[in-house]
Amino acid sequence: MPVAGQSWLEKQTSELLPVGYFHLVFTLPHVLNRLILAHKKVLLALLFKAVSETLLEFGESRLKGTLGIIAVLDTWDQTLKDHFHLHCVVPAGALSFDQSRWIAARKNFLFPVTALSLVFRGKFLDLLKQACDQGKIPTANNEIKASRRKNWVVYAKKPFGSPQTVLDYFGRYTHRVALSNDRIIKVENGEVTLSYRDRKDGGRKKTMTLEAQEFIRRFLLHVLPDGFMRIRHFGFLANRSKKHALTRCRKLLDLDPALPQSPILSAQDLLVKITGVDLSRCPCCRKGTMMVVSDLAALSISPRVDSS
Repeated sequence: MPVAGQSWLEKQTSELLPVGYFHLVFTLPHVLNRLILAHKKVLLALLFKAVSETLLEFGESRLKGTLGIIAVLDTWDQTLKDHFHLHCVVPAGALSFDQSRWIAARKNFLFPVTALSLVFRGKFLDLLKQACDQGKIPTANNEIKASRRKNWVVYAKKPFGSPQTVLDYFGRYTHRVALSNDRIIKVENGEVTLSYRDRKDGGRKKTMTLEAQEFIRRFLLHVLPDGFMRIRHFGFLANRSKKHALTRCRKLLDLDPALPQSPILSAQDLLVKITGVDLSRCPCCRKGTMMVVSDLAALSISPRVDSS
């Protein structure tokens, strides 16, 4: 995991609550893929907005409180094709509107996925039409009509077993890219062979070979616009309200209201934590401890003068 990912993960660790966590996945129909690829910044922002508004409304109407939501954008499937969806991690409960009570959700059920799907579809397509009317993207009447005829997918996964399971999930998925190095089997003769899991065949592990040009094309489908945030927080976990709201949640759940502070690690200690590589160990015997004998002065190189 990159340093930024490790730092983010440690921050999330300090904010976990002693409750169950639900995992929901909201997927856009593929009929919208071409439009999204042409206008990623606008449409992916609409995806975050539609999903967060849907979940927050269900929290308000069914739990009578404010949910906390961590939403993570994924844009790919196992074969690197475009597949736009949000993973949402939601604590199993809500903070009451007056912030006087923690309202627990049912242990193994948050909201009905069929109802979530209908509201999600309605919100996204309404937002899409508004974006067209405001000139942010070209008219998309055909895509909107086709999308209304589709059954939109909201998948509720089994709740995480413990806060540690939540951390394991964060560690694996939140700062990954479309393809990890260990899935690339070989690169030769202008072709790339990679492994993937076939979801339509029970998740069996298979291999596929792509021409280099097609491999690069698929990989570049998942480059996000500059500055686009693929991890966002909403509800009582939103950045603008989290400091106070999360403190209230912790107090109501009989925790110390103050968030635990993560230790500030040196660059060397952080490298050990992330990679297991200790720069102080002898690279030859792996047992002895390296010691600084002296610092090398920076070399001063004079520019070469051509005397000819």
